[in-house]
Amino acid sequence: MKRMFMWMLALLFSTLVGAAQAEDVLLGAGDVLKVSVYGNPDLTLETRVSETGSITFPLVGEVAIGGMSTSQAEKKIGGLLESGGFLRKAQVNIIVTVLTSQQVSVLGQVLRPGRYPIEGKRTLTDVLALAGGANPEGGDVITVIRNRNGKSTREVIDLHDMMQSGDMKQNIELNGSDVVYVDRAARFYIYGEVQRPGQFRLERGMTVLQALSVGGGLTLRGTERNIRIKRRDAGGNLQVLTAKHDDLIQVDDVVFVQESLF
Repeated sequence: MKRMFMWMLALLFSTLVGAAQAEDVLLGAGDVLKVSVYGNPDLTLETRVSETGSITFPLVGEVAIGGMSTSQAEKKIGGLLESGGFLRKAQVNIIVTVLTSQQVSVLGQVLRPGRYPIEGKRTLTDVLALAGGANPEGGDVITVIRNRNGKSTREVIDLHDMMQSGDMKQNIELNGSDVVYVDRAARFYIYGEVQRPGQFRLERGMTVLQALSVGGGLTLRGTERNIRIKRRDAGGNLQVLTAKHDDLIQVDDVVFVQESLF
């Protein structure tokens, strides 16, 4: 429940902030535009931005608009119409009807994985909201691959910690071609004399006693004495530890509950 609350809080925050941050879309290859000039219906054009980031507009020819905002592209086309002597005062309007160039990929354990358009400023929580948040298998750890100036960087963000602290510095702004990956939630394993042996979600701060509860408690033959934990150390070596009730469970721990001797 606590984890679900954190996700819902993040989605609510993204909705409020996203509305406040909406601004011009950056244009790029593949985008479909409807361009019109006030008072000149014959100059209305619906076209697709080429792979080189340009369109061909009546009277002025090829116009490079890739990487520009819609308002910048409007001013550029208007300026070319005026400087070419075609119009005295050109009021150009551009509507993006299909946005394909500025899209973020959201992958992993989300309800609706896919590619989502970046319309204006979009933060990490904005994009997670578009993807419906984490599915039941999703965790709080998110990996973001960002592409800037031809270079890729990788950043790991703990959504739970960010929302708990209220420090939104890690609620980073995303650009087209960025990738957001929601990892699978951490797991632990329990077997032996428990009612429901198997793998389970590892909650933060989970103790051995809580792990027994998740496993349905002991069988009639089980004992809480001499519980063993099998754990890999930093070097990958397997350790077998005798566990106390208040010891913390770690990622991929295997908990073994022994049979009582009496």
